This record gives sequence, structure tokens and C-alpha cells, in this order.
Amino acid sequence: MIRILIFLAVVFALGLGFAWLADRPGEMIVTFSGYQYQVSLMVAAVAVVAVVAAVMIVWWLIKSLWNSPYTISRYFRVRRRDRGYQALSTGMIAAGAGDGALARKKTKEAAKLIRSDQEPLIQLLEAQASLLEGDHEGAREKFETMLDDPEMRLLGLRGLYLEAERLGDRNAARHYAGRAAVMAPQLAWAAESTLEDLTGRGDWDGALKLVEAQKSTRQIERDAANRRRAVLLTAKALALTDSDPDAARTAALEANRLRPDFAPAAVAAAKALFRQNDMRKGSKILEAAWKAEPHPEIAELYTHARPADAVLDRLNRAKKLQEMKKNHAESSLTVARAALDAQDYKTARQEAEAAIRMDRREGAYLLLADIEEAETGDQGKVRQLLSKAVRAPRDPAWVADGVISEHWAPVSPITGKLDAFEWRAPMERLGQLIDSDEDRPDAVVPVIAAPEKPAKEKAIELTPAAAAERSTAAAGAASERGEDQVAPVTAAAFAAVPADAEAVEPAEELARLPDDPGVDPDDGHEKSPRRFRLF
Repeated sequence: MIRILIFLAVVFALGLGFAWLADRPGEMIVTFSGYQYQVSLMVAAVAVVAVVAAVMIVWWLIKSLWNSPYTISRYFRVRRRDRGYQALSTGMIAAGAGDGALARKKTKEAAKLIRSDQEPLIQLLEAQASLLEGDHEGAREKFETMLDDPEMRLLGLRGLYLEAERLGDRNAARHYAGRAAVMAPQLAWAAESTLEDLTGRGDWDGALKLVEAQKSTRQIERDAANRRRAVLLTAKALALTDSDPDAARTAALEANRLRPDFAPAAVAAAKALFRQNDMRKGSKILEAAWKAEPHPEIAELYTHARPADAVLDRLNRAKKLQEMKKNHAESSLTVARAALDAQDYKTARQEAEAAIRMDRREGAYLLLADIEEAETGDQGKVRQLLSKAVRAPRDPAWVADGVISEHWAPVSPITGKLDAFEWRAPMERLGQLIDSDEDRPDAVVPVIAAPEKPAKEKAIELTPAAAAERSTAAAGAASERGEDQVAPVTAAAFAAVPADAEAVEPAEELARLPDDPGVDPDDGHEKSPRRFRLF
């Protein structure tokens, strides 16, 4: 639009100029080689314009003829390049669709039309075609070739990283990811793999710097970055507990400041403060974490904060925790354990039963079995509670990638992933699917109808010899079927017993059932101080 306006303005200006000359008549005399030429001013102006136009046209023709070889070659070169890019585009689409044959065909066609040093995407298409064809060795060679090109180096590292991951070579994968992270810290895959490498080697400071870089480049959200920093600082505090208590205390307190509801950080911070006799601040940290989410490790550390405290003092501290989080199973279990240590069996039993009503799980039944054994020693009730514990849902534990740990760890022992452990109930047992409702007071016991009385058979009298033969034959048939047969005791059998046969003493006790642990007769009069635990 602007060009049209400029063109119209130029034409308008020329028209005004010619009109101005036409309104002002005049003559122009030119003397050349003894001749004098006299023309009007208007004709002279037109002649000058015509000469200039002719010169410009002649110059354009000469220039076009001079540049015609280059113009023709450029035309064919552009056409060749367009065909090459068309083949490259088709090959990339085929590679993305998984058509290895078409991708390889278009790769060769694009390589003929475009030089690989001019278009690096040809190398990528060759590597993708090799992967689709199953030629992983050729693909790795292509990726290694890319490392020499600064523009393709990151792409080559990415390809080698994926190949190492496919082969299960984690060391090589982390090596390539580390090189990529140095060149481009904003790459998420390189940063994550490098973070796993640093945490696997226990380099918590390096991992913290990397997380800070991820936060500054906005690879991860602020909450996720704070969570990772809390995990790393907690791991650092646990590692420095014995070697550098002051640094461990600083790291644990910062982790607790970032995530006050993170139980491992609260426990680590409280332990560091308790070691320095700062009971007040450590107790406040545990209380804040307990209010957020009750945890048995918090309760254990809180009740045993002062090793010299009496059992009644520990019971009072447990009750204080219960007041902070009422109507929670973990609060009741904490009071029940403290009451059992204080030999307050009534309170312990009440709290354990309350915990079962709120959250029926194996730990509560095991604790109730401990209370029953300590108070009454009734082995029948103890076994009944243990059987209920076996069928009850499992207690929460630290679980990561199918691994159950008694203590929290910063990384998974299987995959090396950071912050993989979760406090949750492990996978339920198979027996839980066929669990009964015997704990319900209103459970209905099914009645099994008795079989009808069989019709009386006609008695057949047998002589003692015939009876013995029949018993022997029946026993032989039963042995052939693989069954245990017990011969009935008859008068004929008593008559066949010799007079000088020795009497057999009766068994002192019945054989135990396969699932009955029983009680050792030598230890029956002693009570084991050890508490029950399934795992």
C-alpha cells in the first residue's frame, strides 16, 4: 500500500513538472559540430527523459546477459534445495510415524540434494532411521559424530543418553547428562539425571546448587523446589550428625523451616536440638509437626526426649500429644504404648481398643497382645489377637518402588529417585481379600445343616478270619489310593491280640496344628519381656 502511494506521488510530481514547463514556453539552442539546433523547451525535456530511459534499459539488458549464467545456476540450485527440504520434511514425518523404510529412502534422497554440513537435520534423520531399523550401533555412531558439531552437540548427547538408558548403563547415561547440564543447565532431562547422580554419590551440596539453578530457571515450581531442598537438607543433616553436629543442626532447621510438616526434617531438627540440650525448641518443632500429621517417629522422640524421665512422665507427655490431635489412631497408640511401659494396663487397653475402632490395623492388635500377655498371661487370648493382627491391614511404613524401610531415606534404593519414599500402608496381603468379619459384634455365623441319617444297612456276620481278611483288603485298597485308613476296633481284633503283647503308653500331648505356634513346656512358666511383632 505504501509503495502504491509513493508511485502515485511520483507520477503526480512528474505531471506537475511537465505542466509547469508547458505553461512557460521557451527555446533551447544547442550548437554541435558547426551546426545549431533549436528546439522548444518541452521537446528538450522529453528528449532528455527518453535518453535516460533508453540508457537504463540498455544497462539492464547488458547486466542481465552478464549475470545470466549465475541466475540460471541459482535457479536450479534453489529448485534442488527445495526438493531436498521436501524430502527431508517427508522423512522426518515418516520417522515420527515409525515408517523406517520411507525414512531411510527420504534420508538418501535428501543427502543427495542437500549437503549434510549445510543441514544438520539430515544427521538426525539418519540416526532416527537407524533406530527404526534396529541398527542401534549405527545410531550411536551418528550421535557420536554429532558431538564434533557445536550446533548438534546437545542433540548427540541426548541421543547417547537415551541409548545408555535403553542398555541399562546408568553410569554412561549420567555422564552424558552431566556434560549436557554443563552446557545447558535449562535442560530438564540433563538436570534430573545429574541430580540423581549427585544424590547417589551423597553430594548434597552439589544437589542443592542444582536445585537452586532449576528454581532460578523456572524448571520446577517454587513449592516443588522447597520440597526438594527440604529433602536434601534433611539428608545432609543425617549425614553430618556425628561428624559435624553444628552443620547438621543448621541444615535440619532450614529443612524444617521450608517444610514444617515433613516428619523426617522435624525429627532430625529435634534430635540435633536435644543433643545440645535445647529441649524447649526441639519440643515445639515436634509439636508443630505432630499437629500437621501425627507420626510414630515424632511420638517416640517426643516421649523419650529426656532419657532420665520416669515412665509416668513419658505417659504425661504422650497424653499431651493426644490433646493436640484428638480422635486419631496414632495418638491413642502413643498413649497406649506409654501406659504399657508405666504398667497402667487399664489405660493401655482402653487406648489400644480405641485405636482399633478408629483404624483397624495390625500394630494395634500386636500392642493389645502385648498388653494381654503383660497383664494376664492368657496365651489363648494372645494367640487370638495375633491371628487378628495377621488378617488386619498393615501399618503405614516408608515405601519406595516396592521396598519397605523402617527408616526414611532420601533416595530410592531401586531407581535412585529423589524423595521416593512415602509414608503409607504397603500393599495389602492376599489374605486380606478373604478376611472375615469376626470382629463385628453383630456378625452372623452361618449354620451348616447336618447330613441326613443314612439308611440302616443289613448286618452281615463274619467269622474272625473273614473279618481280618476284609480289614487287610480294605487297608491295601486305601494304601493304593494314597489315603490313610484307620481300621475299626472290633471284638475279633481284641481276640487276635497275643497275650504277651506290650502295652502302649498314651501320648502326653496332642500334636500341634501347622499354624499353631504353641508354647514351649520349659518356658511356659516364664513370661517373655519381648513384645510381639509380625515383621
